[in-house]
Amino acid sequence: MAKRVWRRITPEVRREIIRLAAKGWPPREIAAAVERSSGSVFTVTRAAGGVFRPESVAPPSPNRLSLDDRVAVFMGLERGESYAAIGEALGWHRSTIYREVMANGGRDGYRPVAAHRRAHERARRPKPTKLAANPKLCAWVIALLQQWWSPEQIARASRREFPDDVEQQVSHETIYKSIYVQGRGELRRELAACLRTGRAQRRTRQQRDRRGRIPDMVMISDRPAEIADRAVPGHWEGDLILGQGNQSAIGTLVERSSRFVMLLHLPADHGAESVRDALTAAITTLPAAIQRSVTWDQGREMAQHVQFTVDTGVDVYFCDPHSPWQ
Repeated sequence: MAKRVWRRITPEVRREIIRLAAKGWPPREIAAAVERSSGSVFTVTRAAGGVFRPESVAPPSPNRLSLDDRVAVFMGLERGESYAAIGEALGWHRSTIYREVMANGGRDGYRPVAAHRRAHERARRPKPTKLAANPKLCAWVIALLQQWWSPEQIARASRREFPDDVEQQVSHETIYKSIYVQGRGELRRELAACLRTGRAQRRTRQQRDRRGRIPDMVMISDRPAEIADRAVPGHWEGDLILGQGNQSAIGTLVERSSRFVMLLHLPADHGAESVRDALTAAITTLPAAIQRSVTWDQGREMAQHVQFTVDTGVDVYFCDPHSPWQ
């Protein structure tokens, strides 16, 4: 009998039963809401084991690829379509489709169901920190902190010591978060005592330090390893050169691998919109193979970096203007 009831329930009704059960509704009220019997509700919840996965309970986020999208990506790859054509058909940017495929086996190895499962696992919260998941790296970081190394020095050293092992590389922000946010008990007190400031929690910055900060920045420490080793062309470093009295300006783009230089013409001003337009015009004249990323300092002229990425598909990374570039 249970199997016959299960077959009569459509997927839409089944998802609604699970959603209401996850919210704590009693079976009788769920049955009335979906216009099914209490036995049908019991059959659905029993078959689900009473444990409802987030992707079954909640609708997929509009900001993430759905399983249907991934199946369409797979079919497009089978037909030999380009990333741009697949993205246009699905309403996603070509760079989103490219990253999705490259992260899940490439054109020849992409499998939509496996990719969707991995995406769900990566999106689960809370996640362990990198130091919590890597005891070897954690011990190495603690040893250097005990020698009064700063988190910034440790982050740079990790990239020098382990250039080919991303799992052993750590950013200074990860170290600070492990101390101030993720730390527990003796570990927290130990690490905080090793910081040069000696503070056990982060101090709120003064208001003047927060003004003018560019939103949605992705820092240089989060760049892929292929950018740092300069082996792959298409990654650019940008800067703004100001004339006397800041009355004139010119932008520069230097390709990290070949050292090829491009100049950005800024005749009117060097505001965010003008720099964005000049940067877009310069990048889009290049072959697609060398339109990969731009790294800039935290000048306000890059406040339109999100729109630039949307228009071109080129990732933008920001470096600390007080630290040497890599």
